[in-house]
Amino acid sequence: MANFSPAYFGRILLRLTAGIALLIHSLYLKVFVFTISGTVAFFESIGLPGFLAWVTLLVEIATGVMLIFKIKPHIAAAAAIPVLLGATWAHSGNGWLFSNTGGGWEYPLFWTMTLVSIALTEWQASKALAGCEVEACTLPKN
Repeated sequence: MANFSPAYFGRILLRLTAGIALLIHSLYLKVFVFTISGTVAFFESIGLPGFLAWVTLLVEIATGVMLIFKIKPHIAAAAAIPVLLGATWAHSGNGWLFSNTGGGWEYPLFWTMTLVSIALTEWQASKALAGCEVEACTLPKN
């Protein structure tokens, strides 16, 4: 029998929310609002090579899809952490509050820690399930 504890549903909700947010943020903001050329120009304006805008976009799309469809979610979350740390750095000169002009670093740091939490909890879940030899294996109770 499967274990449908509150922690189980919390993990699903967190993983889906982060996946959808990554996907929508990358496609809507970077492609439709700022446009790819605008995103490249922003990266260059803060001293980063323009091609990193493409790398960031692809990582956000791929990891968002992986989180939504639970494809190696611990790896997906871990892969997105450097992107969010980069966003934290990019916004660090704008102060703490994300409502500041140019956006502060509180929001990207929050999402970085969210992805760290997903990476750790999904890794733990994958390790627990990997040790199961029966079809109806359940996760340990939290």
